[in-house]
Amino acid sequence: MSYSKWIGGALGWSFGGPIGAIIGIAIGSVIDSVTGKEGFLLGEQQTSKRHTTYDTKQNERPQTQSGDFEVSLLILASVIIKADGNQDQRELDFVREQFTNMYGKNRANHAFKLFKNINKQDISLRPVCWQIRQMMDHPARLQLLHFLFGIAKADGLVTEVEVKQIYTIAGYLGISARDYESIKAMFYNSSDNAYKVLEITKGASVEDIKKAYRKMVKKYHPDKVLHLGEEHQKGAEEKFKQVQAAYEHIQNERGF
Repeated sequence: MSYSKWIGGALGWSFGGPIGAIIGIAIGSVIDSVTGKEGFLLGEQQTSKRHTTYDTKQNERPQTQSGDFEVSLLILASVIIKADGNQDQRELDFVREQFTNMYGKNRANHAFKLFKNINKQDISLRPVCWQIRQMMDHPARLQLLHFLFGIAKADGLVTEVEVKQIYTIAGYLGISARDYESIKAMFYNSSDNAYKVLEITKGASVEDIKKAYRKMVKKYHPDKVLHLGEEHQKGAEEKFKQVQAAYEHIQNERGF
């Protein structure tokens, strides 16, 4: 597959704005190893003929493509890995493993080459997150946040610096404090976490618990990210299962 076809097929809105600038620099570092070879760096979407740029009006939000989501993951993963000043190999391995699980070994290897060059750059977080916020829908942004906590936890410990960085990212992405705490609770073990996952307090009534569960099932249902492709539904299924597990834990604890 030629380089020009990859540009046309893999990316939509992300090939523009601050994200486009970051990717442009990263691509420039690996282009010699890409041009003339079969394969691709990011997901091809040959059925999509449009090429939406960051200049698209906000009230004409385009649908996020798999390549757009993948690029956003790569950039934000780089920010989290560098947050505590120590790029732990376990975190790098987690990123590679997740990309392999989602996209397959070949595509993941290409994406990781790009990631290494993104990782060398100083990322201006606010404009990157603002672009994502404008162009990506809420369920996809929640999926990004879940992935970032997974990276932070990959070395066995989520540091305070990493937590603060993810919290900052969540704010820039327009994710509410309740949604942030819900996803964060999925990566910690405590007696109150099941309630936090469902975005309720421990004193909630049974009726409120059931209502919260139905709400969270809708919010985290894998079909919410169906447009991103089957590979991203797997990650959504993990959040969905954690919501179910939280509800079952509360059921057993409260006896209803």
